Amino acid sequence: MKLNTLNTLPPEEAKAALANCCGATQWVNRMMEAHPFASASALFARCNDIWYGQCREEDWLEAFSHHPRIGGIDSLKEKYAATKNWAEKEQGGVKGAAATTLERLAAANRAYEEKFGFIFIVCATGKSAEEMLRLLQDRLENMREEELRVAMGEQCKITHLRLRKLLADEDLPAAASSQVTTHVLDTSIGRPGRGVSIRLKARIEERWLTIAQGISNEDGRIASLLPPGRTLPPGHYKMVFDTGNYFESLNIQGFYPEVEIAFTTFDRSHYHVPLLINPFGYSTYRGS
Repeated sequence: MKLNTLNTLPPEEAKAALANCCGATQWVNRMMEAHPFASASALFARCNDIWYGQCREEDWLEAFSHHPRIGGIDSLKEKYAATKNWAEKEQGGVKGAAATTLERLAAANRAYEEKFGFIFIVCATGKSAEEMLRLLQDRLENMREEELRVAMGEQCKITHLRLRKLLADEDLPAAASSQVTTHVLDTSIGRPGRGVSIRLKARIEERWLTIAQGISNEDGRIASLLPPGRTLPPGHYKMVFDTGNYFESLNIQGFYPEVEIAFTTFDRSHYHVPLLINPFGYSTYRGS
């Protein structure tokens, strides 16, 4: 529909449409306070303002509960076998997954829910079952406080995608890129560092906590570390790269088990934190 269509819907119908994008009652009610929306940009900005500024843990958990649980082998096979739909809708999608991968993914999901008390939330666009498994295993290492922050960021990405689908007939501008980006280049082979687990950490109450994480793609990048339009408060942050497992996967003995880059943000501008790595040295700079 177009934005004007959403704006002219009866309140209950508009609420239902927004609830399909995010199941948190608090988020829906606060969004409806601005209905009709002045513009698409105003709608997306309000989405973030409410999610990060007015919603709390109980609201985030309510939103998570509206996602189907990935736990049964049959449901996993059904989800990942839909090659055509994934290819068309999620930039390449998934061509199918091996039974062993699906079994491990189901088991990891159960372990995740037992540890954290909520289901695994990830913006799955373009991710294969193997990538999902790797992400899940990485995130199982988090403390609950960290994982809640990571999961709510993933939920925000999903909400943005669903809002864009809701307004599919509207001439929307491209989604904003992540404020913080990275790029891993393996200088020992002159190629991007693919499959590097990367964490973004923030200083919160005198502790360094993971607030976002992902795995570098074939170009050595993470497409969306932060949700569209999400701006970090000015301050000190860290990007932590799991270089040990990366080199181990290449059967190379590296000197650095991980690389940690501390940096400072000053404003709402874009911050690019690249890593040039080889088994015995690394460097970085502020990119663009």
